Amino acid sequence: MVDKIYPYRFEIFFISLITILFGAIFFPNKLIEDILSPILFIINFLSGILMISKTKKLRRLFLFLLAIIIIVFYRAQVLKDQTNSNDFVRLAAYFVFYVTVTSELIKQVWKSKIITKNIIIGLMSGYICLGLIGFFIFLAIEISSPGSFTVANLNLHESTSQVDSFLYFSYITLLTIGYGEITPVTLIAQKATIITGLAGQFYMVILTAIVVGKYISQSVIRDEKSN
Repeated sequence: MVDKIYPYRFEIFFISLITILFGAIFFPNKLIEDILSPILFIINFLSGILMISKTKKLRRLFLFLLAIIIIVFYRAQVLKDQTNSNDFVRLAAYFVFYVTVTSELIKQVWKSKIITKNIIIGLMSGYICLGLIGFFIFLAIEISSPGSFTVANLNLHESTSQVDSFLYFSYITLLTIGYGEITPVTLIAQKATIITGLAGQFYMVILTAIVVGKYISQSVIRDEKSN
């Protein structure tokens, strides 16, 4: 079974990321935040494990993190343990997972000699993972120090969950759009925002240049062989 779906590991990982980002469009916020979001992240975890399944050390690490997340999910949903410690453990596990996945995707792009479909999908997935990393950082900051971010439009938190708000803020920061309705007001929140913005720019400039350069070289070699 694993061998059959392994060739599609990048597509599965990418689709699960897109589902996490846009699932709230189709389901109520309460359902997404309490039930579907944790399940979608677990599915994404499993696809991430599939993607690096050839690396034994990373596979063990991801399975360990997945076990932690499942335990935290059980405590929250079955035992009704809604303490901040559970939130921090879950966020830390997600953070380590997405940092590791992003670094592995960057390594694959960096080392690849031929630009394939998987490399392009991996490049897009890595950028989405950066936004999730920023999201976990912002959410952890707000949980540990409430009021680290202010909302200009007071209806924002009424119409969307806190999770959706910080997910949105992470990506508009990563994309350097900056509408300004969510503002970091504490020093640590401001520094985290700067880091997220810089990470997005470095990723786009450096990795895009590498991929374009390799693709051009690949095209030149192919043309020379055809001639």
